[in-house]
Amino acid sequence: MAVDGDETVGGGDSQQPVTTAATATTEMAIARLSRFPNMDHISDNYGDLKLEFSSSVLSSLEKYLPPEMLTANREAKAKFMSDILRKYISREECSKAKWRNNYRQRIISKYQPLYRGWCNFDPELFLLPAFRNAISENTEESFRRIISEPFPGVLVFQMFQPDFFQKLILEVENVRKWAHETNFPIRRPNKTSKHGVVLDDYFGLDIMSKKLMEDFIFPICKGKEIFYLNALERLFLCGAMFDSHHGFIIENGEDRDAPLGYHVDDSEITLNVCVRKQFEGGEISFVGTRCQKHKQTNIKPEEVFRYFHTQGQAILHRGRHRHGARATAPSCYRANMILFCRNSLFREMETYEKEFPEWCDECAHEKKEKESQSLAAKRKVTKKERHDFAQVSFEHGYEPVGVLIAGDD
Repeated sequence: MAVDGDETVGGGDSQQPVTTAATATTEMAIARLSRFPNMDHISDNYGDLKLEFSSSVLSSLEKYLPPEMLTANREAKAKFMSDILRKYISREECSKAKWRNNYRQRIISKYQPLYRGWCNFDPELFLLPAFRNAISENTEESFRRIISEPFPGVLVFQMFQPDFFQKLILEVENVRKWAHETNFPIRRPNKTSKHGVVLDDYFGLDIMSKKLMEDFIFPICKGKEIFYLNALERLFLCGAMFDSHHGFIIENGEDRDAPLGYHVDDSEITLNVCVRKQFEGGEISFVGTRCQKHKQTNIKPEEVFRYFHTQGQAILHRGRHRHGARATAPSCYRANMILFCRNSLFREMETYEKEFPEWCDECAHEKKEKESQSLAAKRKVTKKERHDFAQVSFEHGYEPVGVLIAGDD
């Protein structure tokens, strides 16, 4: 059995509550966050509370609480933040979040992890020394030592110890075995997957994904000018971190899922790690960065970049960088760990933007076309004005002076 995670509890329309002036004033005073996060504040863990929103989202949002709320108890802070989130999240999304939370609680109560160290993810056990040192130094020079950029916006580096891959594959196989024996439905990474496993659903693996995102991926994105300067990078410079993630394992091969065609990810930044690979083939093709409006536009030859992903390598790229894996040969098999890193504030800002020439190749092309057309129109108007002026001067017997300039036809 498999579910895709899109289950919802029926929403329906409801009448808007009547709000008095006094109630509105109190509500406005409560539902207000600080403009900038308190980075010195240590957020509480809300994982053991029954909440309609993700505990990781609340932990991230807590840093934005007003000073008088930071010292409140967990229940009061959770209620405060939940009240705010309800104003911006639809009932359908709330229902999905509630379903996922209940689904995850069922797994936690029944599934026994093969390796219990996921909860206390130890970088020294799982991450390569060179990678840890580069993150610790947190300088442009230290990142350049470990990261290569074979194509603009595509970063490649070694990150994990071999033992990490072995433990992860064994854990995923144990999840499948447990689900088969107990007839428990596994939530899949996407609607087409029949063999993938969502890591965030299993206690310990979700903690690992969160730690990887916050402590190791975020410093790279903030400290290295790799994705060009735009709203996302400006948020990073202000200290706004990723506030949610989606981690999963996919497997491609003869008796596994077929590779996805060209697509964009539901993420701001994507980490793609080749966990296991047998034989050659199945390279990843990148075909241009696109916004939502232009994601289906044609591929240009200069945008195409093919990369042969080898076992153990990590690739970091924009979620909006269109890509797809080439179909594997019958004898070829590979497993990849994918981590979608998301920033809700950036997504909110995107709703107010119409063009993204800083990172969308098609938007940049359209901007150049508009500028070129505008310049051509101005030149045409200027040329006509000069021609008219010369004509009037001739009719009145004046000799035009300086009518033509260098470059005019």
